[in-house]
Amino acid sequence: MRRARWTIFSGLVIEGGRLSPGAFALVQITAGPDPVTNAEINATLVDEAAAGGADFVLFPEVCNMIEPDRAALAGKAVHESDEPVLTALKAAAKRNGVWVLAGSVVVRPEDTPDKLANRSVLIDDAGETRARHDKMHLFDVTLSDGEFYRESDTYRGGSRLTLVDTPWGPLGMTVCYDLRFPHLYRDLARAGAVMLTIPSAFTRPTGAAHWEVLLRARAIECGAFVFAPAQTGDHAGGRKTYGHSLAVNPWGAVLSDAGTETGITYVQVDPREAAIARGKIPALNHDREYALD
Repeated sequence: MRRARWTIFSGLVIEGGRLSPGAFALVQITAGPDPVTNAEINATLVDEAAAGGADFVLFPEVCNMIEPDRAALAGKAVHESDEPVLTALKAAAKRNGVWVLAGSVVVRPEDTPDKLANRSVLIDDAGETRARHDKMHLFDVTLSDGEFYRESDTYRGGSRLTLVDTPWGPLGMTVCYDLRFPHLYRDLARAGAVMLTIPSAFTRPTGAAHWEVLLRARAIECGAFVFAPAQTGDHAGGRKTYGHSLAVNPWGAVLSDAGTETGITYVQVDPREAAIARGKIPALNHDREYALD
């Protein structure tokens, strides 16, 4: 039997309680290979999103750098406490009084110095780290003769699900390729998550084929909001990402689609919609034990 391992941060808000609506901003960027340059750009985007009325600003996967050269990537990766994008985002969160999701940053873990971690970090409005999630599933795929990825050569996968309380309700954190493993999201939803974050750097072939349908499926299956800020455009080394940052409501309706341009999209979120969707179709309560013959 599958047993989820959990990291729980603070007390969870009881579903159906008094939760405040919020304005969320999904940031779509084309990250370059230099973390210091990306830190300056990302901090400015937090300022812009906050000026636009955002309460929560969400960045995509690898928002600190997309560096195709493995040796160069290893040389630039530092411990979380020294990471320049995280430092800049924490300062911007505190300066503007907003929450920020560093969708993921490449960092060097303390426990496995021979491998890197692809780590999502949630920052509160005081500029403090509230939670972190290391990408669990590593993208080892061959899309064509000329396009293949072997993340396990560089990264070690995480082993814990992360559920954290926020002013808008419990939030479950994942990263990119985790999207293709639906049991993660069902476990998070059954534990109380009304929001799911899936920051990504999807490839163009897989994005065109699967991105929207998978995100909408996770929202519908879980009766939860899904927020998927994404990388877009052409990066160093010829990598091309799909864009189309999406926000999806608990009924599966797309609230915003950023297309392929860089920028910020805003959505209004009322967490009570999750309880309404789950009340109509309470599938999270309808699991049955079964045998596989």
